[in-house]
Amino acid sequence: MIRIRLLSVFAALLLALPAMAAGKTIIVLDGSGSMWGQIDGTTKIEIARDTLRKVMATLPQDTELGLVAYGHREKGSCSDIEIAIPPARGTAGAVADFADSLNPKGKTPLTDAVRKAAGELRIEENPATVILVTDGLETCNADPCALGRELEASGVDFTAHVVGFGLSEEEGQEVACLAENTGGLYLKADDAGQLAEALQTTVAKAPEPEPEPEPEPKPEPAAVEFNVRGIARLSRDGPDMTDSTEVRWDFIPLGENGAPANRSTAGGYRGVFAASVPPGAYRAKARLGRIIVESDVELTADTTTDVLAVLDAGLVEVTPKRTPEDTDVDQSARVDVHFDGTNDGGYGETRVWAKAGPIKVTGRIGKATIEESHELAAGKTLTLDLVIGSGLVVPSAVYTESGPDVEGSAIRFEVLEAKADINGNRKTLSGQYGPGKQGMDVPPGDYMLHARLGKAEAMTPISVKAGERTEATVNINAGVLAVSAPGAYRIDFLEGKKDIQGNQKNLSGAYDEEAQETLHPGEYEVRVRYEGDRAEEGRKATVTAGERTEVIIE
Repeated sequence: MIRIRLLSVFAALLLALPAMAAGKTIIVLDGSGSMWGQIDGTTKIEIARDTLRKVMATLPQDTELGLVAYGHREKGSCSDIEIAIPPARGTAGAVADFADSLNPKGKTPLTDAVRKAAGELRIEENPATVILVTDGLETCNADPCALGRELEASGVDFTAHVVGFGLSEEEGQEVACLAENTGGLYLKADDAGQLAEALQTTVAKAPEPEPEPEPEPKPEPAAVEFNVRGIARLSRDGPDMTDSTEVRWDFIPLGENGAPANRSTAGGYRGVFAASVPPGAYRAKARLGRIIVESDVELTADTTTDVLAVLDAGLVEVTPKRTPEDTDVDQSARVDVHFDGTNDGGYGETRVWAKAGPIKVTGRIGKATIEESHELAAGKTLTLDLVIGSGLVVPSAVYTESGPDVEGSAIRFEVLEAKADINGNRKTLSGQYGPGKQGMDVPPGDYMLHARLGKAEAMTPISVKAGERTEATVNINAGVLAVSAPGAYRIDFLEGKKDIQGNQKNLSGAYDEEAQETLHPGEYEVRVRYEGDRAEEGRKATVTAGERTEVIIE
């Protein structure tokens, strides 16, 4: 079902390109390691490849399309971003071919990937669209919300659409702002059926012929330099925000029915903004962050009309820390300020304009969270140190107590709750592939560090303290059984002993002439099947912890 819904999302967006803008489009595709995760038995990267292949086949030949991929070449790198297919006509097949060859393995630098796509599109010169497809959140200490605000403030004709592939509601909010801040759409893949239907009647609708442009009315001779001035204040009795460049003003013409037009006649980023516009009725709109104040005004040619926008707002400045004693800002912390039915935030030191009154400030580092309630006064700045109690678990593993070390990204580590439920299951707080790396953020407390490699797994108790680094090693007590069987059709690894019913458990296998498996010490059987008339062969093998056992069947 998710494959069909994601296909609907791609189709709705990509088939809508001619109606979106007369410009170029780049797909930014997630190639991080999490794309090997499965949905209904199929990996996400396979779903994405299949979906892209089908959608690409439906695109008109003159679609100007490109592809940027990230996280597909290096593990642990925040700079692994590639302009795989520069935007051009007739590239649909190349986009699908590249996706087929993509091998997910790295991190999720989605913010810089969108920035790189925008640069490739030369957004200062051309209308442009980016479609970001991601199954995870930013992992490289960048803020997609801030990028959206930056691109919007630059005044360029740029739109970002975001497809959240299997993201939760909370995770979706953290990337939706990139779309919202650039006038784009955020689409959840598991809701794509309903969203695609909406797109067919709005964005994806075939563009109607442009009406003949009406001659613009000649402005009447003005007796003043500017006939309108927007004045923003944080509080009614406070000073004008004369020096601010964060307030966005727009003057939008009103039709005969009182409805505003789609575009503003004049606008800009100034706390006090002056302009000369044709006389008539307008909707004056002042925006500061997520705060919007609107009023309708009638403008004439010979009078300067002042429009006052009282934002009734204050500034919240938050410094996230792991302990009260920390002097450094934790750049991995997510901070949000909730107010008036909405929220705004970012990573690391965060600065948010919020409506005056009761506000809620939340912080998150991994699974460690904090929530505080405060009162914000209009025109004032509230400065907070937000202590998010979190410790860092840096895992490693050995095959035996005396070594060797387990290396590579195949081993999976997870921090589990110390206490199991009635069924013996433990809740997972965090996880990662491979030892060391960036570590796992968890709240202070006692946990179990679990490691799994092949069919071997083990865990050890750990204790985590806020603001401290906990390095822990798991002894997986395992060895490697490697099999070489030239001409084999399939190699299977089985338990050496049959159960009371005479059944022999099949542990794993591979369709290849060579295979290996990580197993706990003990007796096992290797079974090799061949195509044609050659009979199946089996061999007994003993696995020793910390050693490699090789079996050759010729």
